[in-house]
Amino acid sequence: MKEFRIAFPKTIPIMAAYIFLGISYGILMTTRGFPFWLPVLTALLVYTGSLEFLLTDILLSSYDPLSALITALMIGSRHIFYGMAMLPKYRGTGKAKFYLIYTCSDETFAVNYSTRIPAGLDKTRFYTSVSALDQAYWVCGSAIGGLCGSLITFDTTGLDFIMTAMFVTIFMNQWLSDSDKMQARRRGHVSGRTAGQIRRTSKVTEDANAASDNASDASAAVKNTSAETAAVSSISSANASGPATAWLCAHGSELIGVAGSLVCLAIFGPDRFIIPTMILVLILLTVFRRQLDTAEEWNLETSAKKDPETADIKNPDAPEAKEVTRS
Repeated sequence: MKEFRIAFPKTIPIMAAYIFLGISYGILMTTRGFPFWLPVLTALLVYTGSLEFLLTDILLSSYDPLSALITALMIGSRHIFYGMAMLPKYRGTGKAKFYLIYTCSDETFAVNYSTRIPAGLDKTRFYTSVSALDQAYWVCGSAIGGLCGSLITFDTTGLDFIMTAMFVTIFMNQWLSDSDKMQARRRGHVSGRTAGQIRRTSKVTEDANAASDNASDASAAVKNTSAETAAVSSISSANASGPATAWLCAHGSELIGVAGSLVCLAIFGPDRFIIPTMILVLILLTVFRRQLDTAEEWNLETSAKKDPETADIKNPDAPEAKEVTRS
């Protein structure tokens, strides 16, 4: 099947991550006293990595179904936005849509959302292939970990720290990714400002040449040149405070998560802060969603307000922007 052959290479990085994490999850479950088949069953039925790691403690704690339900809803609340983004892509997939919704993990969403399906391929088969492959990786990893964990006889104290390490790794990966995006935006902003300066310089030169036979016009051209120089200086001074604001904008979601966790930890204590944290973070992300969505345009919008001539640099198809990039 052509769709499967194209989908498989795109899921290889996910395979490496899912099998490793699945093995860790299987070992964690079996070393905590659960049978080897339980991680396989939860991988098939639950299929939510972060919740499955938490499920280990939920099953060992006192019976509290309401708390477990709220925890599951809070952890899975991010999928609301995944579903909204995938609405146009999953339209027309028929009965396969139910399976696609069920298996829409973070990584599966990233592949299915970003991939441009070549003409002549069936999109339903492609999306289903990606989803089925990713789930198969997780199930296989959990099965291997469950079998290996049942054979482990040494002390595994501290193995449950793997969940904390996983979340720290995800956090750092997101932080570094946003830092890279911020640097790319700064480079794009500098390129846009440079292109604007080139256009302004060319305009002033043309005015000066046209007015070479007229002394008064030449004087006006000199005044225009001084005005342009002052405008460039004002843009530079306006952006002097840009890095701090851009940093806050780029890492807004991570800072909300850390701040929400610390506040709830201080108020509710280490045993009961998870659910309040999820609720608080969800509320803050919803309230500041517009600011976070538009934060990446901060530098370019600032430049456009100070100098309208550089506004078209935001368009990557602008001819002058391409010329500056090539140079």
